[in-house]
Amino acid sequence: MKVKSGCVRRVFYSWIVFCTVGGLYGFWHMSLNACEQRKESLISMCDERARMLQDQFNVSMNHIQAMSILIKTFHHNMNPSSIDQSTFARYTERTAFERPLTSGVAYAVRVLHSERGQFERQQGWTIKNMNTLHPSPAQQEYAPVIFAQDTISHVISLDVLSGKEDRENVLRARESAKGVLTAPFRLLKTNRLGVILTFAVYKRILPSNATPYQRIQATDGYLGGVFDVESLVEKLLQQLASEQAVIVNVYDTTNNTHPIVMYGSNVSGDSFSYVSTLNFGDPLRKHEMHCRFKQKQPWPWLAFNTCVGGFVICVLLGYIFYATWNRVVKAEEDRDEMTELKKRAEAADIAKSQFLATVSHEIRTPMNGVLGMLHMLMDTDLDVTQQEYVRTAQGSGKALVSLINEVLDQAKIEAGKLELEASLFDLRALLDDVSSLFSEKSQAKGIELAVYVSDEVPEVLIGDPGRFRQIITNLMGNSIKFTEKGHIYVTIHVVEEVVHSIEIDKELGLEDSNNVSVSGFPVADSRRSWEGFKAFSQVGPLGSFSSDADLINLIVSVEDTGEGIPLEAQSRIFTPFMQVGPSVSRRHGGTGIGLSISKCLVGLMNGEIGFVSLPKIGSTFTFTALFTNACNNHHQSNPPSSEFQGMTALLIDPRPARAKVCRYHMQRLGIRIQVVSDLSQGLSTITEGNQIINIVLIEQQVWDRDSCMSSGFVDSTSRVHDGVAPKLFILVNSNACLGETSGTSNPRVIIKPLRASMLAASLQRAMGVSCRNGEVPASLSLGHLLGGKKILIVDDNGVNRTVAAGALKKYGADVVCVSSGKEAISKLKPPHDFDACFMDIQMPEMDGFEATKKIREMERCGRSKRDGFVDNLSKWDVPILAMTADVIQATHEECVRRGMDGYVSKPFEAEQLYREVSRFFHS
Repeated sequence: MKVKSGCVRRVFYSWIVFCTVGGLYGFWHMSLNACEQRKESLISMCDERARMLQDQFNVSMNHIQAMSILIKTFHHNMNPSSIDQSTFARYTERTAFERPLTSGVAYAVRVLHSERGQFERQQGWTIKNMNTLHPSPAQQEYAPVIFAQDTISHVISLDVLSGKEDRENVLRARESAKGVLTAPFRLLKTNRLGVILTFAVYKRILPSNATPYQRIQATDGYLGGVFDVESLVEKLLQQLASEQAVIVNVYDTTNNTHPIVMYGSNVSGDSFSYVSTLNFGDPLRKHEMHCRFKQKQPWPWLAFNTCVGGFVICVLLGYIFYATWNRVVKAEEDRDEMTELKKRAEAADIAKSQFLATVSHEIRTPMNGVLGMLHMLMDTDLDVTQQEYVRTAQGSGKALVSLINEVLDQAKIEAGKLELEASLFDLRALLDDVSSLFSEKSQAKGIELAVYVSDEVPEVLIGDPGRFRQIITNLMGNSIKFTEKGHIYVTIHVVEEVVHSIEIDKELGLEDSNNVSVSGFPVADSRRSWEGFKAFSQVGPLGSFSSDADLINLIVSVEDTGEGIPLEAQSRIFTPFMQVGPSVSRRHGGTGIGLSISKCLVGLMNGEIGFVSLPKIGSTFTFTALFTNACNNHHQSNPPSSEFQGMTALLIDPRPARAKVCRYHMQRLGIRIQVVSDLSQGLSTITEGNQIINIVLIEQQVWDRDSCMSSGFVDSTSRVHDGVAPKLFILVNSNACLGETSGTSNPRVIIKPLRASMLAASLQRAMGVSCRNGEVPASLSLGHLLGGKKILIVDDNGVNRTVAAGALKKYGADVVCVSSGKEAISKLKPPHDFDACFMDIQMPEMDGFEATKKIREMERCGRSKRDGFVDNLSKWDVPILAMTADVIQATHEECVRRGMDGYVSKPFEAEQLYREVSRFFHS
């Protein structure tokens, strides 16, 4: 492989050299072609300009020659002459457009010295010298200008033979009978370079072979046209579109050694120039037009880019071949390296899981002892101050345990080991428990805490109640933390129910409507919190889950009127360990991982989570979750308490959203309810209605609005015709309102949040009915379940044994403690004398898993010896509950796999303990 790789490398380098040489050659060739094209373009442009200048000059020259014939005919051949200065000036002015290159035309007559006196008297002026402008000295003949175009009228009376250039020009013109050009000179008025084209005017038509003498004798005068060369060339260039691209110079090259510049400048341009020959009809004078581009030849970018592009492509092709070959070798090396890294990662993952289990156990074990001892301390005789200290310590300990649980949950999420259970649970009872958890905080702040579950939601679902409760708790906890006034409103609906309501709102044009909130405070539009949810984008009311009728897709919203989330922090709200800001973290505390964990849990429930938040208004978090329906009828509900059957309640509340919550809880108790908005309507309903009103619920807002009206309402309801006055209840948000409402006939007060059990207990006390189906506290139920039961506790930690034994003895259990797995085996030889065993998992010498395995083996051997016939199954199959501080999901699965019957995490909680032991014991 090494030899072949070296050969390919040499070929690649040779290929680069070849591509470089080819690119340079291509660049040279394309640059040369571009230069030749530029030269051809300049030649074409220069020839075009020379041809146009020459053509226009010839047109003007022909017109001047025609004018000489006109002068001969109407001036010399007629007596008197038909032409004077005025006539000549008007004619030349009106025909100037036919001579676009001339700036003036003049006619000079031939005057002999003998005729000078008579001529001057006839003209009325004296013949002047052109150089001095004084009377011309005596000479053989003169050529004074008698007619001139207005533009050069200053030359009238000047003797053109008095100037050297003009004299040579005139003499040569009459001898050759052709147009003759002067050398360039400065014009008198404009001081611009110009030339004069001169034609001789003869008395008669001369033969073509006439001698110079004959032509001189036949000469009558001289017609000259003045050409302003600079103006002529500028006008010409202005007619061409590319005047700015080419520099044009016109030269008189009659004298090759000293050419005269007729037009042009010394502006530098391209080094390449082209010369076009000009023929103005005078064979003795030579003229040339020199052209060059104004800009120097630009860098040949096209050639450069083409060659560089070709070079790059060729090099890339070579590199692709070279890299492909090397990649084969590299892929084999990477495969070996990745195999090794995979082994290391798997080992690290196992080590991480073990580390988390160990850390969880080692942290929670002492916390179990602390909380357990504090719980036992609360059962002793303490004064009020001491009880407050113990409660504070318990709260701090539980907060630390909650923090540990969140961190471990985040670790499980990152490890991909967070899994959900599938068990039956009552959603409404779960919401009541969560409301109870936050009731004290909401009452202390005086904010409204309300929960509503739609009738479309089944009573019993199959899913993971613990994780669902965790999501609700996280969202409600954040709302309680950041809300100081207003309300917190939790709603649960079926997704298709919400989709249907959206469609109806769109049909009615109410999609932008914002109903009055529970507390009357403005809220963020909850619909924006679920924008983009896939459950709302599927076809059909059930979305993507319509294929399975047993699946229920719920949508849960938690609405609050708190501080809201700043706009700059909303993009990172679900990022682990991220806080809105340092000031918020200092003021409210928290780790910043609750929402991150909630988002992961929602994803495991095949749902989505979103939010909408307006600063200073509040936030609404919404998520969906998929569960299995455990009821045959979606509308089936648990039978309400029979003591409230047939009763009718009247609710006086002006806010429909808040009245909806109260109606929901009352209907759960089997009570029919009517809603009115004020006391006057309520009194009319009680006194004039056909139904008997047993219960009247009045919102504190209505009750406090008018104390006189409230007193009158109490008096009026106490004098109903039947003699049975309805029971009055005031609904308040906090204990601080008790004193305010106790002044009027002592109406009973129900403190929110409303819960079915609390509401039933309040109504039962007020109406004097017995509690038949009321909820029994877990502590009382545990007393019935554990009383007289003999329980074995296995734990290597003495503090944990003391705490666990104290907790179980509190409920009447007979507790025996051992400190190791070996002692547990000796105590649990079948048939068993114990009703249950609480066994720690992590113990020295023999852990709980190994001890449980040996106990189950002994039980199987005992049953097999009796041929499977046992008189009392509990004597041969003792319930073993894992008792550990480890909360990793893998540990729970391992407990079940190793033969344990349940799982109790330390420290003990009455509800959890009751839930586990009720599966094996009956009161």
